[in-house]
Amino acid sequence: MVSEAARTLAVRCEGRANSLARKLSREVFESVPGYAELPPEIKDLEIAATVRHGVRLFLRGVAHPPADPDGYALFRERAARRAEEGVPLHLLLRTYALGVHGLWQVIREEARPDESGAVAELVDLLLRAQTDVVGVVTERYLAEREALAAERAADGTRLAHRLLDGGLGPEDVRHADVDLTGPLLVLALGAEPAAPTPPGGPVGHHRRLRGLRSALARIPGAATTALLAEEPEGGDLAGRAVVPGCAGVPTGLAAHLSEGYGAPLYVAAAHAPDPAGVPEAARTAAEIVRIARASGLPADRVHRLDGVLLEFHLSRPGPGSDSIAGLLDPVGHRPELLATLRSHLELRLDRRATAAALGVHPNTVDKRLARLTALTGLDLSSPRGTALALAAQLLRETRRPAHGARDGA
Repeated sequence: MVSEAARTLAVRCEGRANSLARKLSREVFESVPGYAELPPEIKDLEIAATVRHGVRLFLRGVAHPPADPDGYALFRERAARRAEEGVPLHLLLRTYALGVHGLWQVIREEARPDESGAVAELVDLLLRAQTDVVGVVTERYLAEREALAAERAADGTRLAHRLLDGGLGPEDVRHADVDLTGPLLVLALGAEPAAPTPPGGPVGHHRRLRGLRSALARIPGAATTALLAEEPEGGDLAGRAVVPGCAGVPTGLAAHLSEGYGAPLYVAAAHAPDPAGVPEAARTAAEIVRIARASGLPADRVHRLDGVLLEFHLSRPGPGSDSIAGLLDPVGHRPELLATLRSHLELRLDRRATAAALGVHPNTVDKRLARLTALTGLDLSSPRGTALALAAQLLRETRRPAHGARDGA
């Protein structure tokens, strides 16, 4: 229950609502960093009106309870508008705190010496009301910012897919919110072949993509945020990305993106001189990821075409591709032989390095390779046999679905 003395004091204070609103919006709030840069119509009209509303809402709620149940609607609407305009949240909350202090000063000035009890009562109610208002304003502001961020992300995703898939015409490029002129760095991002499924199912998958998107927004040295086209869970790629205006590959990019993703990522890069060249660069980058994974290359660096030229050439489909890939069919049910072959080729036919990588004795490597030769006819001691084995492995690994059925036959 509010005392009669507190109600009487509230009525007297209400008469100063207009003058308090003018003073706060034109003088007091100027001390808040960033407030002076706001447009005059916001300061003199909207903010002043919000102050008047807040003062009257509080004082009338005290003088004539109950308070207006929808009195906070204006606060919510203005918080959403400030969020849309990009006004910092700290600026918004500081004006509300200063408004409460200004109202406290009015209460103190209007109170008579014998109204100390009424003053204490009003201050108690004012502090409680401040907690409610700050909560309402913060909640609505953050909700609006989150909605705006989601909308921008969706727009960026649509733009990325159209750009990567060749669906962006010259007119679209001219009207895009992102400057797409100049060189564009195109990335293909793939998880390690044996990477575990993210905990939490689809939620975990989306958390990783959110971390990846955040990392792409903070690429060292990049002039603008990258556009990410997310890929379905369980596919070869976690996503494809385009970094506008990036002529080189930023240092530490693979580690940076893997950290954001929360797991090692294969990162392949290709450059496009303009938007028209992005689809081809994206296809090349995606192939480089598949080749790097199939060849057992590490996921701790950015892979470029010049680093896998031979493998890229050998993995190109052609009239003899199925026959070459089929050379390894006789050992399709022997994963230890395939793993030994992959490591042996990756480590330049060094049997001791292969043994160390696999955690076996060098003699075991010799026995496995001899068995592979016996079953497939691929002689790794000859240049031709080595080249055939490399081509067969690459074609088999990069076209895994097509050969999976044959392995199980």
